[in-house]
Amino acid sequence: MDILNLDIQKLGQGYKNGDYKVVDVVAAYKKNITDKNDDINAFLEIFDDLDQQVERAQKMIDEGNATQMTGVPVAVKDNILIKDHISSAASHILKTHKATYDATVIVILKEQGAILLGRTNMDEFAMGSSTETSYYGATKNPVDTSRVPGGSSGGSASSVAMNGALVSLGSDTGGSVRQPASFCGVVGLCPTYASVSRHGLMAMASSLDVIGPITKSVADAEIVFNAIGKPDTNDSTCISQAIRDEDTTNGEVKKIGVPRALLAMDGIETEVLENFEASLEKLRSAGYEVVDIELPLITYALPIYYIIQPAEASSNLARYDGVRYGVRKEGENLLDTYLDTKTEGFGKEVQRRIMLGTYVLSHGYYDAYYNKATSLRKKLRMEFDEVFKQVDIVVTPTTPSVAFKFGEKSDPVAMYMSDIFTVPANIASIPALSVPSGNNNDGMPFGLHMIAPFLGEAKLFTLGKDFESRV
Repeated sequence: MDILNLDIQKLGQGYKNGDYKVVDVVAAYKKNITDKNDDINAFLEIFDDLDQQVERAQKMIDEGNATQMTGVPVAVKDNILIKDHISSAASHILKTHKATYDATVIVILKEQGAILLGRTNMDEFAMGSSTETSYYGATKNPVDTSRVPGGSSGGSASSVAMNGALVSLGSDTGGSVRQPASFCGVVGLCPTYASVSRHGLMAMASSLDVIGPITKSVADAEIVFNAIGKPDTNDSTCISQAIRDEDTTNGEVKKIGVPRALLAMDGIETEVLENFEASLEKLRSAGYEVVDIELPLITYALPIYYIIQPAEASSNLARYDGVRYGVRKEGENLLDTYLDTKTEGFGKEVQRRIMLGTYVLSHGYYDAYYNKATSLRKKLRMEFDEVFKQVDIVVTPTTPSVAFKFGEKSDPVAMYMSDIFTVPANIASIPALSVPSGNNNDGMPFGLHMIAPFLGEAKLFTLGKDFESRV
């Protein structure tokens, strides 16, 4: 069997049986990256310590100490810290910044013998839905290189779709794992907020950011989540083991809810709705009960997000001032140095969101915007809590369109609409999964979006694997 078409389980069994050596698997992925990356631009760097990683992983296998992640080729988004490697968040201001420690997820993967291939391209500081805002140039969609791969984890999604990695890690603040996964025809998981440690993830919007896997199958996403979804004392928000043990959510799925009000909003393409209805029919024929549900505040999720996210981002990005690390542009005085450094170091989309965030947090507007958004956020969470007493899973399309052409969404508001189906999960701090649901006449992928209750990843994996087998 072609090495590049193996899933995690088959790869692990092949290692155990002696059918494959880690060096050969890594060589196959590295060759594919070499052949394709100049065009796709998914990877910003391939690490130069692969030989040492391969040797360590093979030793674990030979000594019988292998885990499910041992020898698995993994690509990592450029905003997740890997010690002694550049971590730039695809920005100019941090283009020379080397991480001084490993993110917790990287510590876990290294301990389990995964092969960290390299860092992937992204929208600058994770601000974007197309990977067009990267300082290092846009990433292309491997399905159709005239189209975007989505964002902000576009490089991570493309790396898996082009067989440049078996697994990739991305960050999801409002859909940044799931939307590009849908555009590229792969699986993307946004775990429950704080179920995966954020220690070592460059903060964009701290109350929304989650690290999640992009994979070729739901089963692989489950394996990666089970590997990295651990308590961490380095992250004060991370869910403790006690709370995880107390949770009684199981993987049973019988009843599925559809928020029709969200589907009626402007900007959703007809072919997306047709594919969604066809997906619902597959679920009904599989024995699931599909019902319409009421989530009145879900239509406000996008404006809630685009108040909270820029506000938190403007605060988090204040640290990039050219004094402690990163690019520094000298001015005549300290204030000019700050202004010149940020003007040169930040791209237009980052500047736009910093200005928007500063505005909604400013005196006279804080109550009118930020406080109102946080209040509505709490109420939306309560609505989801009530809905999950009636249904096991909420489903929508993942995106309002298939992957669009480069430059097609020049209007920022039109670009923001790409997140209409994905942001509610982040706002409510609950898990969600995007699974490929077919292709249009041009061969571009659709995605089915599944939302589960708090710590309900098992439900997502149950339904996701079942639906995946029927597409």
